[in-house]
Amino acid sequence: MPPFNLAIILFVGLELCYYLLIAQTGIVEVLHSHLFAIAPLPIGGMIGSYVSSHVAVKMEKKVIALLLLQLLMTLFYPHFTLVTLFLLGFSVGGMAPLIIHALKGRSVFDLLFSLSLAYTVGTLLFTTNPVSRMLLGVVLSVGALLAFLAIKHCEPYTTQRFPLQNIGRYSLAMMGFWVFLDSALFETLSRDIAIPLWRGGYHVEIIFFHIIGVVVGVFSKSNQHQTSVAILVLFALSYLFYFLHEAWLLSLVYPFVISYYNVAILQRLISTLDLKSIGLYMIFIGWVASGAGLLVALEQWIMYLPVCFFVVFVYLLGQKINYKLSKEVYRV
Repeated sequence: MPPFNLAIILFVGLELCYYLLIAQTGIVEVLHSHLFAIAPLPIGGMIGSYVSSHVAVKMEKKVIALLLLQLLMTLFYPHFTLVTLFLLGFSVGGMAPLIIHALKGRSVFDLLFSLSLAYTVGTLLFTTNPVSRMLLGVVLSVGALLAFLAIKHCEPYTTQRFPLQNIGRYSLAMMGFWVFLDSALFETLSRDIAIPLWRGGYHVEIIFFHIIGVVVGVFSKSNQHQTSVAILVLFALSYLFYFLHEAWLLSLVYPFVISYYNVAILQRLISTLDLKSIGLYMIFIGWVASGAGLLVALEQWIMYLPVCFFVVFVYLLGQKINYKLSKEVYRV
């Protein structure tokens, strides 16, 4: 038996592609980044994440219902009303905790190949016209649905599991900060014609370092503090290369840190004890933090973010010093 499940890889990978190409970049560009016009999407997403993780219905029924709703709403793309945009957000937001829950008990290779598929396809199709992505959204939705229906016919390879545990406030805050930094830079880059990262011929570099970041993240043995410091350093370099307009260097570092921190988040969420907690975490990480990053990009406040880096680095340094002092006191 291979150490991965092709059905779960396609299910997760295609749904992540849908989120990137339709819900995140497609709709934002179609609606010209107008916050009030976009608002029904994140509102629906937050409600969907809460409802799907708290309603006592079998997971199979919830996934099928949400994917069918997603497929139906995609047919309205790009001409959404407030209601259809809200329902699309509800379906995408409702799928988020269920995708993470579906990865419980799966091999690390399922996570590795799912993310690699999503980053590769998402990067290659990123330059397609956002207005003409309705058929793409339909194909991704149908593919995710068919893959999910095939999962129950494929026995998962479950000898390598993520240990179950609760996520502390420190860990949750750091994950939200990573998403905030990523969203602010990503949304800024997508609007900056001076650094056309995805449209400037850097596809090979972006895809390669996305995959390298996934591999390093999956097999890294770093502890939580080391991972947080590494991710913040890589984000600091990404912002530095953006401010210096070093597009090639940015195409190497930024995709790597995106993949690396997303693996760290997914591994921690997969290890969360219950689906209800995952749903609440996704509201904060997936919608509130990313929405704050979008606001920073639209208001062109990105030049003030180095102050945030300094504050967080000082906090992490303080945490490290306190940890060492507590160990010394314990030894005495």
